[in-house]
Amino acid sequence: MIILNFSCLFRYNSIDIKHISIYSSDMKTITDSDHDFVCDIQAPCFASLSPEEVELVKASRTQVIFRKGDNLTKQGAFASYILFINDGLAKQYLEGDQAKSFNLRFIQAGDFVGLSSVFGQNIYNYSSVALTETRAFLIEKETIAKVVMQNGRFGFNIIKRYCEQNTNLFSSLNTVIYKQMNGRIADALLYINSLKPVYPEIFQLLSRKEIAEFAGISTESAIKLLKSFEKDGLIALHDKDVSVLDAATLEEISKRG
Repeated sequence: MIILNFSCLFRYNSIDIKHISIYSSDMKTITDSDHDFVCDIQAPCFASLSPEEVELVKASRTQVIFRKGDNLTKQGAFASYILFINDGLAKQYLEGDQAKSFNLRFIQAGDFVGLSSVFGQNIYNYSSVALTETRAFLIEKETIAKVVMQNGRFGFNIIKRYCEQNTNLFSSLNTVIYKQMNGRIADALLYINSLKPVYPEIFQLLSRKEIAEFAGISTESAIKLLKSFEKDGLIALHDKDVSVLDAATLEEISKRG
């Protein structure tokens, strides 16, 4: 992994914090005098920036910490910046009517959030919330747009990431539209379980409702299916934790839909 050293020169900058205070009153802004300050951004795409472009990015970012449960973005809110996640774990989701939501993906270190705002969207079209303490850089979207237009390699990497997110979105839609509940919950379990090597406690960070929202089914249906899978020896349930015992069969259930 390429590490771009910004030499601890990131400063509190001109991003208007009032735009983000509506998401979380507990969000903490970090300055370079704080012990929580992070000097480096670990992302290969930043390595292609020229010294002038590095200075441009440095001048338009703010470093913050989101506590567990804080919103990183809010669906429908004005998008004045994108986020680069330095560390931590969050989830991205669509808010529906009557308190219903659909979880799209996990957001991890090295991910961008809000890239659609760079390409013409003036609002966030999804919400995201921190599942653990999450450190992020808020970067003005106009700055990213400017660098994309003048630096082809950086622009290619940004567009590639944006397309990957769209591909994941289409995959999620395919699951919800065409698969039965068994296939949906199998997909959700396999996806969540894929994060266990990095986050061994991943299932413990999620409620049964959140697992159901990754599958696009009701909480009651998710609970019944989890118990059925446990009875069949595919998983083991330990309070909030879930252990996948037979991934191959879950994958087959997922394929059959």
